[in-house]
Amino acid sequence: MSGDPSNVPVLVAGAGPVGMTTALALHARGVETAILEAEPADRDRSGSRAIYVHGSTLRTLERLHSGLGTNLVDEGLVWPTRRTLYRGKEVFNRTYDSPGGSGDIPHFTSVPQVVTEQYMLEALADIGVDIHWETEVSSVASSPDGVHVETADGREWETDYLVGADGGGSTVRKEIGSNFEGDQSENAFIIADIEDEGIDDDHPDLERLFHYDAPEADGRNVLLVPFTGGWRLDIQCIEGDDPEELSSTERMREFVRDIMGEEYADSLQWVSTYHFLQVMADSFVDEDRRVLLAGEAAHLLAPFGARGMNSGIADADEAASAIAVALNARTEAVARDEVELFAARREKAAEYNLDAAGQALEYLQGKDPVTILRKEAAAELADYFEVAGEWLDDAPYGPHGAPPIVSTGNY
Repeated sequence: MSGDPSNVPVLVAGAGPVGMTTALALHARGVETAILEAEPADRDRSGSRAIYVHGSTLRTLERLHSGLGTNLVDEGLVWPTRRTLYRGKEVFNRTYDSPGGSGDIPHFTSVPQVVTEQYMLEALADIGVDIHWETEVSSVASSPDGVHVETADGREWETDYLVGADGGGSTVRKEIGSNFEGDQSENAFIIADIEDEGIDDDHPDLERLFHYDAPEADGRNVLLVPFTGGWRLDIQCIEGDDPEELSSTERMREFVRDIMGEEYADSLQWVSTYHFLQVMADSFVDEDRRVLLAGEAAHLLAPFGARGMNSGIADADEAASAIAVALNARTEAVARDEVELFAARREKAAEYNLDAAGQALEYLQGKDPVTILRKEAAAELADYFEVAGEWLDDAPYGPHGAPPIVSTGNY
């Protein structure tokens, strides 16, 4: 990138998937940009994290940078089988002849987030967008004319627009006075990566498995999902659990052995525990309409339905679109309207996604007596009515619909 690096039309805070998508989307619209990232270039990116990339997200990435979406498809897996068990009994099993659908972009791909990020980094290098590593945003001051940013290394930056994609602890969000509102899950969850170098599209057991009250996990809910290089194992803690004790290496090896088999007992690669937050910022833009929030800086969602990164990438694309129009607007009123429209659309989308993920979370936490009875009745009826088993299979992921807005993506 040429010119003064501290004075570009748009700055992006954060070099995660959302921040990098924002930069790609701005470049695709002819807007010069740079990224400010707090961490070093060799930052730790352990853990598979956001493994499920929706087809609409893949199409967005392919539209922004030719080859990016299809590269992720080539790297990822499309598992053909959905299977659900209830207390040791199979209640649903369906295998699709063409699980990804037709065309170059499938309905989804299952790939570690670090792979997604690596391809994004390569795309940014291809088009010459600078990432300023170890450049943490420390203060933000907006005005009707632009944004003044200071970073922890003492540098000052002037820009017309700033996109805050700096994660759940976003400095940008705090600096513009926007606050998170919401709550967190009652139950803790343990998430682990299990290495399997032999896994590929031809693996004989390539399936997404959900097990209610799994005996192998002492009655806890278990989710097992394949991705390139291994398996994601999610275990839902129950009342009285100590997540730290259960996530110890010794205890997790026992879980892996009991759930997946002795051959995987020594394949544990990464483990973490979470209470999932369900929160969104009370405003996605500042009062001067010069700072826009995207991704986890704007909302944190429980992972059911894989709405987090996918909705963040939709935020990024729409933020870039609004900024590109605003920069070329001949009146301040039009520029403000474009940014306000971004906020209105993405806040509506976030509300929908929070509600959808919240429905799944409430269902999984299992406190409601009516929901408990429905699960038990569906499990009893599953042998006779496939729709009962399919309901048990679908419910942990929330509604399948998209936010009530017109969008090029689903989330």
